[in-house]
Amino acid sequence: MPTLSELQTPLVVLDAPAMTRNITRMAEAAAAGGKQLRPHGKTHKSGWVAAQQVAAGAVGLTCAKPAEAEVFAAAGIQDIRIAYPISPTYAARIVALMDGVRISTVVDDLGVAQGWSDAMVAAGRRLEVLVKIDVGTHRCGIDPTQRDAVAFITQVSQMPGLDLRGLLSHAGHSYAAGSLDAIAAIARDEAAMLARLVDGCAARGVELAEVSVGSTPSALFSATLDGITELRPGNYVFHDRTQVGLGVVDWSGCALRIHASVTAFPAPDRLVLDCGSKVLSSDGARGFGPTPGFGVILGPDGQPDPGLLIERLSEEHGVVTVTGPTRLRIGDRVTIVPNHACVVANLSNTYVVADGDEVLETQKVDARGLVN
Repeated sequence: MPTLSELQTPLVVLDAPAMTRNITRMAEAAAAGGKQLRPHGKTHKSGWVAAQQVAAGAVGLTCAKPAEAEVFAAAGIQDIRIAYPISPTYAARIVALMDGVRISTVVDDLGVAQGWSDAMVAAGRRLEVLVKIDVGTHRCGIDPTQRDAVAFITQVSQMPGLDLRGLLSHAGHSYAAGSLDAIAAIARDEAAMLARLVDGCAARGVELAEVSVGSTPSALFSATLDGITELRPGNYVFHDRTQVGLGVVDWSGCALRIHASVTAFPAPDRLVLDCGSKVLSSDGARGFGPTPGFGVILGPDGQPDPGLLIERLSEEHGVVTVTGPTRLRIGDRVTIVPNHACVVANLSNTYVVADGDEVLETQKVDARGLVN
């Protein structure tokens, strides 16, 4: 195999040792807390990565859409949860998946739940469902502060063709937290809200076997809390600049990196890289402090180079402001930690898996672009 330095840029590179550490760390935290681990596959979209997560102890995989579920089922994943309130118009595809894997999904609307009930009765099947709860992100889900969530859950439990497994939530608002203490508080509030719903349902004779939570920033805190049965973090497998900004990991834990080259140096205070929005994406980063730019260029010491800021992107160009002395010249290579690894993964056909400069293998991003 060639070395990384012999391959043309830009490259989406997986640091194999860092990824293995990330997988192991979360698997051990889930096991220590008595939780099942069901990683979200939307981050990596790779059957190869998913197989490593399952080998480390994951019970299955979480997906965003049926197309991802189909890819992971074909890759041999036997237990798949679609943590997105998909329409019953997908019923034929879900029934087809049932022939080979255990499949479950979520509902947060009675009309949609009834549609799934009707579809399953017609197909002679039973679909495992969880009720999506809005614990503060205010995106999808039943908000218990705005409506009677227990009554909703009870009605779903009585629908033929559906097997109500429990509750599912995503503390996405943890990404807007101002400190690790604030993230921990979000995890505790999430667990407490879900526990109240479980107790309320039990009082009405509805037993809920599963309480599933997501979010990489809060996952390690959730692993220690009572009442939760399942963790669904996704980004943890790679991490990115946002996770560093939120105090979840340091730079050495960022397993997905972009290798790029200086393609122009038109002014002393400006250079251009061969990776633009089609590689890095235009997503910003989040954290406890300012996170300017479109990724972080690491110096030879593995820490951010303070004199380089990826200020703007066009499709094929990353324009870098140079604010201090730099060793870089045209043709030199840089390593970038992207703001958001999940989006970068979906922009690439392949991962180059490496250990240092040694290329171990290349792997296809199997579910790239599959969003339906």
